[in-house]
Amino acid sequence: MVDEKVTAVGPVRVHTISTDKYKTNTIVWKMKAPLAKETVTLRALLPYVLQSGTADYPSVKALRTYLDELYGATLNVDLTKKGEHHIMTIRIDVANERFLPEQTPLLAKAFQFLADLLFRPALDGGRFVTDIVEQEKRALRQRIQAVYDDKMRYANMRLVEEMCKGEPYALSPNGELEDVDGITAEGLYRYYERALAEDELDLYVIGDVAEEAVLHAVKQRFSLPDRPKRERASSVSVKPQGEVREVIERQDVKQGKLNIGYRTNVTYEDDDYYALQMFNGIFGGFSHSKLFINVREKASLAYYAASRLESHKGLLMVMSGIEPANYEKARRIIDEQMQAMKNGDFTDEEMAQTKAVIRNQLLETLDTPRGLVEVLYHNVVSTRKRPIDEWMAGTDQVTREDVVRVADKVELDTVYFLTGMEATKDGKTGV
Repeated sequence: MVDEKVTAVGPVRVHTISTDKYKTNTIVWKMKAPLAKETVTLRALLPYVLQSGTADYPSVKALRTYLDELYGATLNVDLTKKGEHHIMTIRIDVANERFLPEQTPLLAKAFQFLADLLFRPALDGGRFVTDIVEQEKRALRQRIQAVYDDKMRYANMRLVEEMCKGEPYALSPNGELEDVDGITAEGLYRYYERALAEDELDLYVIGDVAEEAVLHAVKQRFSLPDRPKRERASSVSVKPQGEVREVIERQDVKQGKLNIGYRTNVTYEDDDYYALQMFNGIFGGFSHSKLFINVREKASLAYYAASRLESHKGLLMVMSGIEPANYEKARRIIDEQMQAMKNGDFTDEEMAQTKAVIRNQLLETLDTPRGLVEVLYHNVVSTRKRPIDEWMAGTDQVTREDVVRVADKVELDTVYFLTGMEATKDGKTGV
């Protein structure tokens, strides 16, 4: 279904996906390193500084003007965590030059532009430009603060912090607010050199491209010394049963946020992964799921109720927005839906509907170059390689027994409730 060719050019894994499906050509650069307290904030800042200027285009304005000259090419950067890896992404989209009236070598120019961003950033005396670093520090503070202001995202973050205390996964990919001030232009530049020397590097090129031309362009512009291979640490943390934590936090909020974290004891690497996807789809992943139907629709207890997986860490998170007075009722009904999954209390129709939605969701994701890269990148983060056609077939083959077996592995870990300042009926204290 997807013809991905992977070739190593020095330490860079080059992934070429030749297709005439898109009107654009897309280049995606990914840098992966372990999540760590001492580097997470430096790393959260770095891609934004890199996209703010190169040696030839030393300001955001100059850089954006150049992109406009490339027939409206776009540049985006992003930070995510997958399992206990911190991933920086730089993405450039350019028009397919074959559709242009004049044969401008847009793809070659895009490769050169990415190489300049990475290896020829705007510098001042052998360090990053202080004004750029300070400007991006202000923007980073705002991004971090925005999570505190958005109570849905805040509750998600706090559940993970409480659930994964002492584990790297507790860290936010946007870094730590208290560490932003201490970053200097010199210190960030030293970290940039270290990241280029140590990170796992992947370059995806998707579009109307020939593999030979891509490899030639990479060899010309992305020459880096080899580095020792890192040992892959497991992202899965198994906690003994019986350590369920309940955390109640009070703020001046009208709508309560009840978020519940479970350890699934299954990850992307495991044979049960497709069954876990099915379990989540029936339990809370979609609009036909048990949480949506029973907590939100039937009981009218929640403004929203859903679940999501962290596939590389082995976590399942339930998110719901409720009236603070409905805390005990909502918890009970959520617990009942989990027990129903463990008992196999779901219909063949629910199974079929969930398989259809998972299949459609995957096809929709593959419809965009960005989505395609994110699906393929799972195979880099994990030691398990899952071709797209295997993903489709694996989902279709999941049985009721498979889903129940996976449900039995799911263990409640942490309950987090963000509520208003007034006391709850049972007098529980907050944090």
